Amino acid sequence: MDKKVRVRFAPSPTGGLHLGGVRTALFNYLFARKHNGTFVLRVEDTDQNRFVEGAEEYIVKCLDWCGITPDESPDKPGAYGPYRQSERKLSYRKFAEQLISDGYAYYAFDTPEDLDEKRKVIPNFQYGQSTRMEMRNSLTLTVSEVEELLAINTPHVIRIKVPEDEIVHFNDLIRGDVSFETSIVDDKVLLKADGMPTYHLAVVVDDRAMEISHAFRGEEWLPSAPIHILLWKYLGWEADMPKWAHLPLILKPDGHGKLSKRDGDRLGFPVYAMNWTDPKTGDVTKGFKEMGFMPEAFVNMLALLGWNDGTDKEIFTLAELEDKFSVERISKAGAKFDFEKAKWYNHEWIKSQSATHLVAGVLTELTKAGIEVNNGSFLNKIIDLIKDRCTLMPDFVAQSSYFFAAPSEYDSASVKPKWSAEKAAFFEAYAENIKLSNAVDEEAAFKALAQEKGFKPGELMLPFRIMLVGGKFGPGVFDIAILLGVEETRSRIAKAITIFNN
Repeated sequence: MDKKVRVRFAPSPTGGLHLGGVRTALFNYLFARKHNGTFVLRVEDTDQNRFVEGAEEYIVKCLDWCGITPDESPDKPGAYGPYRQSERKLSYRKFAEQLISDGYAYYAFDTPEDLDEKRKVIPNFQYGQSTRMEMRNSLTLTVSEVEELLAINTPHVIRIKVPEDEIVHFNDLIRGDVSFETSIVDDKVLLKADGMPTYHLAVVVDDRAMEISHAFRGEEWLPSAPIHILLWKYLGWEADMPKWAHLPLILKPDGHGKLSKRDGDRLGFPVYAMNWTDPKTGDVTKGFKEMGFMPEAFVNMLALLGWNDGTDKEIFTLAELEDKFSVERISKAGAKFDFEKAKWYNHEWIKSQSATHLVAGVLTELTKAGIEVNNGSFLNKIIDLIKDRCTLMPDFVAQSSYFFAAPSEYDSASVKPKWSAEKAAFFEAYAENIKLSNAVDEEAAFKALAQEKGFKPGELMLPFRIMLVGGKFGPGVFDIAILLGVEETRSRIAKAITIFNN
């Protein structure tokens, strides 16, 4: 690396944080860690019309939940602040005016009505090389006219003057050489009528001020790249320009188009990292966290949407990702989102974790379900017994609730057709002699008694399970009995016999 690595994640505080945004943050974070660099959070809040109260705090919480906390941010300022674009407002006009002085930009005084009229006359109207001389701007007005309009504070924007018939080249770390013909690039607004910069100007000015070395952003920003390359050149900063990396899109499950919130709503899965509550409507959009994903699994899944380490390995800790990550292994092609695969990652992570690591999350789910837990070591044993059966954190409720209270309902339909007085007698005898010292010995004793009473053990295992848990689910039935203990197991057997006999 020629200079110190400084990367930034620069979201707009306009609502929920899409998983594509989190992946951009993650790749920035991993690149910084890999190269002993700095990961910066810069809040791009220049579009005040789209600003949403609480969105910035929400973004910070999402990054913290994922474990990819920035080194510098509005909450943790370093030497390159401020970290909100709205607080850097004065710096942008200076550079916009410099571009005008140097002949690379111009004032445009066209009203919204003027632009609407043009759009009616010219389909797909673009303000640029072929139309700029027909508009009301400092290229078509005299110097004195422009000065007069500025003197009376006439609303105006500042636009870049894109050159004609040039090719803009740059090297993308993922895509290699990329080029654009300027003839198809319009004169983007750099400074809006309210004095705020657009993304195009702000991203260049801020990246330079913050000494950003590498700019990772989504593929959807590729069409804007020539404007940014030109601005770096026109401002005389070409030598300081960051290296670009345009990340592949995260696609809909069918591979057709970019994954959107609407797709998640339609197909029943989240696309936001955490729950987002719209402050205006109160509508809640569900997130991966609240659906029951572990942050480790969410990050692991995101990393492999468009990247791999060159092997078949799929499960990575964050530390392993930091060590293995390389831009060279990022794919150019879009990555299809597969919710079943996302759940698979979560299942694998749950299985691999100790009860100690999982207990806080499980307690949260049990508390939400109204289940009170008074014995921590008992809960840890339960978690170790059932975690292989849980895909999402709320699954721990269904898989463990019978340990805290006897079933209120039984799948009697699976037992009664083959129930008999002899089976009732078997379970009464078994309950009387139950020891529950360990699962292996208990199963052997159960089978020995079955044989003695003239039953095949398989005929009795299902009724026994339903007696203890109420249905055809759960881990090994003798493991369940061991945790319930002798008295509770006897009590449940007696209660179920009464129900099955009626």
